[in-house]
Amino acid sequence: MVGGLSPKKVNYEQAKALARDADPAVRRALASRGDVGAEILYFLAEDSDPSVRQAVARNQSAPRQTDLLLANDVDHAVRGGLAEKIAAIAPGLAPDDSNKIRAQTYEALETLARDQIAEVRVLLAEALKDIVDAPTDIIRTLAMDLEIAVSRPVLENSPVLTDADLIEIVRRRPTNGAVAAVARRALVSENLADAIIGTDDVEGIANLIGNTSAQIREEALDDLIARADNIELWHAPLVARPRLSAGAAARMAGFVAENLLQVLENRTDLDAKTMAVIRNAMKSRAGAMDMDRAHDASVDFLKVDPPIDFVGKLHKNDKLKTDVIIRALQSGDHSFVFAAIILRADLPVGVVRRIFVEKNPKAIVALCLRSKFPGPLTVMVQQKMGKIAPSQILGDDKKGIGSLDADELNWQIEFYSDMAERGTY
Repeated sequence: MVGGLSPKKVNYEQAKALARDADPAVRRALASRGDVGAEILYFLAEDSDPSVRQAVARNQSAPRQTDLLLANDVDHAVRGGLAEKIAAIAPGLAPDDSNKIRAQTYEALETLARDQIAEVRVLLAEALKDIVDAPTDIIRTLAMDLEIAVSRPVLENSPVLTDADLIEIVRRRPTNGAVAAVARRALVSENLADAIIGTDDVEGIANLIGNTSAQIREEALDDLIARADNIELWHAPLVARPRLSAGAAARMAGFVAENLLQVLENRTDLDAKTMAVIRNAMKSRAGAMDMDRAHDASVDFLKVDPPIDFVGKLHKNDKLKTDVIIRALQSGDHSFVFAAIILRADLPVGVVRRIFVEKNPKAIVALCLRSKFPGPLTVMVQQKMGKIAPSQILGDDKKGIGSLDADELNWQIEFYSDMAERGTY
């Protein structure tokens, strides 16, 4: 027995009595059965207990007239259960169906596709994403949803969406992540690829490049390579791109990281001339690394007086913004960033200089946070100026920068400040 209800077939009078039972578990068990009359299930669809109404919503035997009723239920779990069930009967439904019952079911489906609770819409999108003849209007509504969790399943998978639909969605970009989702589809035509590239959506284009089934025109790929120098997210998928032209591979050899140069060298589809270019790039890179080890550029900014006067004027006029500091760091102007830290942290030059000489990651993080640097900039300062080993860098997460408490950071500053006062360095 389930919920006090025998698994044996019940007649109409028994079902009628059970539908009014005081125990919700009994009514819920009745609402889940496939051998209960439509009238009883319709009655239970208005039950005061949401778990009973949810059982009706999930029941494939429930009369279609209950769909519209339950699509407007006050409980989102009821509507979610209905969304999963109704998706199974969605194929072939049309908004102008002359059959009243089918028309009501379509109306319920449309209501669910616009439900105020995203969880309900997500359930519907997941249920409909692979259905070949799902209602076009419903799929388009879900695809244009402002919640990426709702739109992603159909944008990535739905066979109902045409190229024209997808190009329009890409151009309108209803929400962040929509372009990236479209770029992950199993088949991306040249025209759709052109539309994705035209958005300048960095993540979306990275997904497109990495999608081996995507058809990208050679001239479009050449254009992406020309733009990719400073967009590291594109580098790995570009070097792994199938049918890479010799010219494209040679150009990438000039800017991708050493590990990706190795990937290029391991390809078997490039001619001897291109391979020679790649190997020369690897040799040049190795030579440059040897020079860097012989002359550590990280100490250069510590050997000269920082441009305190120039940077100080920017600071005084409230122009020493974070984006200005980031641009200086990216361009290699470490002296500028050094001066900015001194001014924003309000510390003596000697204290700040010693922290960088000691290459203490916690102390450098303390300097950056005292300077009100955001997490990503703090990581960059450790990498580029502190020359901290990758394994010792404190990342922008709960295990890195976020794991340090204020007392520990203040102690780092006080330690080096005390040393300066005592003249121990």
